Amino acid sequence: MWRMWKILDYRRTVVLAHVGMAVLALLIHFILLSTESFNWLEGNPYGNAESAAEVAEAAVMPQQREV
Repeated sequence: MWRMWKILDYRRTVVLAHVGMAVLALLIHFILLSTESFNWLEGNPYGNAESAAEVAEAAVMPQQREV
């Protein structure tokens, strides 16, 4: 391992690794934004009204107690 760091500058390697991961993260987010089902900026986050109703029904709400 120490021979590898004699050939490669570790500061440049770490910076390039972080830049590469940031580019990959942006690429994944833009790909998801271009799809219809994973675009969280436009449209209904639940997909459609029927699935929104199903989510609302599935939510467990505590019972109201009468005082």
